Amino acid sequence: QVQLVESGGGLVQPGGSLRLSCAASRSIFSFNAMGWYRQVPGKQRELVAIITSGGSTNYADSVKGRFTISTDNAKNTFFLQMNGLKPEDTAVYYCNAVVNWRNYWGQGTQVTVSS
Repeated sequence: QVQLVESGGGLVQPGGSLRLSCAASRSIFSFNAMGWYRQVPGKQRELVAIITSGGSTNYADSVKGRFTISTDNAKNTFFLQMNGLKPEDTAVYYCNAVVNWRNYWGQGTQVTVSS
């Protein structure tokens, strides 16, 4: 079992920045992959960014050049740095870890981009 605890969401003005954190209950070194997803009411959850155990990253087209996923193995934590935020980035953001090819999810954190 893996528990994931998110933090860092909130209200930010357009053009602003936020950093989301996802703390894992065990070492992330052996995780198959870690990622961030987001969901707005009435829509499916969508992939925002993912990083594999080999360090490869992939981003949704809508966030390329603005968002960066990273990890800190020493702290068992991974992050989503979000710059240049837009109102359309408003959503509940969920962290995800694939461990032994099973999916684990954080509880979700609200990000609201509004003036």
